[in-house]
Amino acid sequence: MRSAATNAHFRDGHSVELLEGGGEYFPALAAAFDAARHEIHLQAYIFADDPAGWVVAAALVRAAERGVAVHVLVDGFGSRTMPDALRARLRAAGIELLFFRPDVTVFDFQRSRLRRLHHKIAAIDGEIGFAGGINVIDDMHTPGHTPPRWDYAVMVRGPLTREILRVARQTWDTVSRTYLHRRWQAWRALPQAILVPGDAADAPAAAPPTKPAGPIRAAFVIRDTLHHRRDIEDAYLEAIALAEREILIANAYFLPGIEFRRALIDAARRGVQVTVLLQARVEYVLMRHASRALYRQLLDAGVRIFEYHQSFMHAKVAVIDGEWATVGSSNIDPLSLLLAREANVFVCDASFAGGLLASLGRAMDAGARPVIASGYRRGLAARIAGWASYGIVRVLLGWARYGARKDYL
Repeated sequence: MRSAATNAHFRDGHSVELLEGGGEYFPALAAAFDAARHEIHLQAYIFADDPAGWVVAAALVRAAERGVAVHVLVDGFGSRTMPDALRARLRAAGIELLFFRPDVTVFDFQRSRLRRLHHKIAAIDGEIGFAGGINVIDDMHTPGHTPPRWDYAVMVRGPLTREILRVARQTWDTVSRTYLHRRWQAWRALPQAILVPGDAADAPAAAPPTKPAGPIRAAFVIRDTLHHRRDIEDAYLEAIALAEREILIANAYFLPGIEFRRALIDAARRGVQVTVLLQARVEYVLMRHASRALYRQLLDAGVRIFEYHQSFMHAKVAVIDGEWATVGSSNIDPLSLLLAREANVFVCDASFAGGLLASLGRAMDAGARPVIASGYRRGLAARIAGWASYGIVRVLLGWARYGARKDYL
């Protein structure tokens, strides 16, 4: 790349460990919880009632029972089936458990139902941070798909961990205030001295200064609907614009907007090898058909498209020029880039990027097939389904209105 500097606020002094799948992620997460001394925040879209969920729950309970302040925030839709027994076990140990936008029903037509907590982060004492695409769910639990689920996370040490903790606390406080607002009428008679979470006198102690932990430059970038609407997308676009040799994006749900597509096409036309690795197995029919409607445009511009067939791919990662990489929760689709709360770690380090690139290469060799431009022909029914799905997504974006830009699709 011509320059590693982008609008993402990169900082020096980190160690960033790549974790592939739950087999590496959950043991590292549990070990960090077992080492916690003061404060744990865990936030995820899904917290499942399965072996992985109970491993994580057990580590959280152990921490709470020795006096660590433990906060767990999960999405009200993604974790709507979290059983009462699991909720009760966490709360009985003194763990604070909240649900982000829990009031979702089949007949809920409010636009806000699309605004989900989709990031997967953990913050431990302001000293260790986790981010990525892995929910608290067993890799072998892939209904309708061949397991295991293929995904990534990172474990971070260094100055960035304070930023991960800050975001976790801020998100927790926002949701806490929402709960308190709903109960306000019942609390009106209480003394005015009572504080709500987030008040200065009730706030957690600031994390201590974090010493450098390694040589890696990294940035923690979030997406929300208030102050950080385009931060993740902009970080991608800047890196793509600076690419000189190779771009590899692996994404489970891929429906980029006009600006993102143009960036990939421009890169391919100036000689950069642009490769997009996508999920072959159908999970959401509408998004699948809408995504395939864009294949022809990308293929004609020289973008290589591979589809992963071996198992269920849930990854949201990228590597550019062997030195820039990202691992996170954000897909390249409207839900992630315009509506959901997301979090990615961006890394400028050849060793880390090389490790991720090697892992992606092994997976592609084992289970990906290229979409051949010269042979990519779709029948009339498939073309109609594709563009109809694309049109429906556009209508839904206009209906949602949350940060949706007119030029997105």
